[in-house]
Amino acid sequence: MSKRKEIIDIVTGYLCAILGVLVIRYFNAYVLMSIPLVPRMITIIAMYWLIGVAAIVITIIRKEPAKTYGFFKDKILIQIGIGIGIAVAMSVVLTLVPHLAGFGAYFDSGNRYEYFWQYIFEFAYCILGVGFAEEYVFRGFIFGKLQKICRNNVLPIILSSVLFGMFHIFNGNIFQVVMTGGIGALFCFCRLKIKNCSTLSLVIAHGVYDALITVWANLLLK
Repeated sequence: MSKRKEIIDIVTGYLCAILGVLVIRYFNAYVLMSIPLVPRMITIIAMYWLIGVAAIVITIIRKEPAKTYGFFKDKILIQIGIGIGIAVAMSVVLTLVPHLAGFGAYFDSGNRYEYFWQYIFEFAYCILGVGFAEEYVFRGFIFGKLQKICRNNVLPIILSSVLFGMFHIFNGNIFQVVMTGGIGALFCFCRLKIKNCSTLSLVIAHGVYDALITVWANLLLK
């Protein structure tokens, strides 16, 4: 495939991801709460995959194998274990330590839970929704295509991470844009440098890390 087509795919995938976020925000603001609880929980997870629809369609049209985007069938349990390890390490350094240092308000999802099932759902949503969709798009689709275009991994890491940071600009917090951009770069580095670290590992790492933000906030900010 020519570089021009790869660039078109990246731009299309990214712009559609942005559009997906806007649709999700509108849906959550005006429709979501009118749905009964259990269907609402399923809908929340499913809706987040809107950001990955274009990337999935392009992947199918181009007939690109899963390994192109860092997904592998072998050593699945090891891949998952690596993802959990990355998440726990990140959570301690990037969430627990700031909380203990008095900066917890800057590392807070804003969710306050009373029941155990709510935490279970938080992990399900963060892994199956946010983690899977965002890692597929950014560390899978976009990073994989940038690797095809560039001769080294430096530019793919930088560009995919900048796009990942800007993707979070709708939260209205420049700190989060910078933070997520840095996390994106860290995830790229992990995938390249840690043996058996796949995109699935990053899905787990991303989801567990995000969910633990809520756990720490509930434990330490109440």
